Amino acid sequence: MHLKSPALLFLPCLLLCSAHVSSAPYIPASDAEVLEQLPFKANDPVTRELRRLRAELSENPQNLDKAVTLAQRYYQLALADGDPRYIGYAQAALAPWWDMTEPPVAVLVQRAALRQYTHNFDSALADLKLATRLQPRHGPAWSLLAAIHMVQAEYATARENCEQLHGLASKLIVTACLATVNSLSGQAEQAYRTLSKTYMSSPAAPAAEKLWVLTRLAEISNRLGYPQEADTYFRAALRLDIADAYLLAVYAEFLHDENRYQEVIELLRYKERSDVLLMRLALAEKALKAPKAAEHQEVIRSRFDAARLRGDKLHIQDEARFYLYFLNNAKESLRLAQENWQDQHEPGDARMLLEAALAAKDKAAAQPALAWYTQSRIEDRHLQRLVKTIKEIQ
Repeated sequence: MHLKSPALLFLPCLLLCSAHVSSAPYIPASDAEVLEQLPFKANDPVTRELRRLRAELSENPQNLDKAVTLAQRYYQLALADGDPRYIGYAQAALAPWWDMTEPPVAVLVQRAALRQYTHNFDSALADLKLATRLQPRHGPAWSLLAAIHMVQAEYATARENCEQLHGLASKLIVTACLATVNSLSGQAEQAYRTLSKTYMSSPAAPAAEKLWVLTRLAEISNRLGYPQEADTYFRAALRLDIADAYLLAVYAEFLHDENRYQEVIELLRYKERSDVLLMRLALAEKALKAPKAAEHQEVIRSRFDAARLRGDKLHIQDEARFYLYFLNNAKESLRLAQENWQDQHEPGDARMLLEAALAAKDKAAAQPALAWYTQSRIEDRHLQRLVKTIKEIQ
């Protein structure tokens, strides 16, 4: 089981959400429509905050600072809850500038973040390259570039992007950015030790930075084959009590790999609104033959059907997983995994392609992931096992 979200998705938010200087998301037609569809109660503090921000923007829709602030807040919520509807709301806030070839830098970078979220990587890269030409010391732009280049397995370029963060972000964040790249390209042990040491020497770091770094440490140690250390880092991240769908998803995957299915259910109970989290919850329920497994399977199926009608390709990797582990359709799973691999080359994407190819007994279909595995020199205990198995196919 594996997550499709870019490993660095939270880093741009750390920097973006304190800075002012994909499939087609749903764009609400009016303030009233947004209020109707937001998954909050009327007296919820987040609802009140959003209502205030929208009211301020509605007084002057051309106010750049207020528009970017609202878009950033929706982006934060998308990361926290795993609900892609917020991306459409964020785009709506930027409507006066959205179609401009050269909008203000703040819009360029926020637009790139939203495009990255929906896997529109080419457009996001174009926005970010323009932003860094116009404002070379824009930390969020460089972090987003690093994130996208990592997703596309362009590690040398991602490393250069991380280097640009010197003087623009904390030592801990710069170290974590570089460690993430290095952990994917043959230097995982050293990256892990360096990041761990830097984290231990940064006790005063903001909680959001700690969350991001602890999650990276958990992922790297897990790939290296240190499950106890990974579990410790995951739990430390959870204790920060910061809503983050990515953390929940990767920890759920870790627990699933360790056959700790009941813990997955406890972790993700009441998180069904997120497609990514619901998938992981349903897999754990299926493993335990839990009563809700069949019900959740049908919910997932209906969501994929609806996404297909919208032309939404945000969750192709999860759809491949659904066909393989719920429907036992290795052929369709492999087709989807191959489609996903065209855009994303992260460890989870490789693992999905290898598992689908193995189930379909199609060694040739696994070649792109096998080539990436060799070229990247990635150290990953799960991929190592899969690569060995698939090479034995006659």
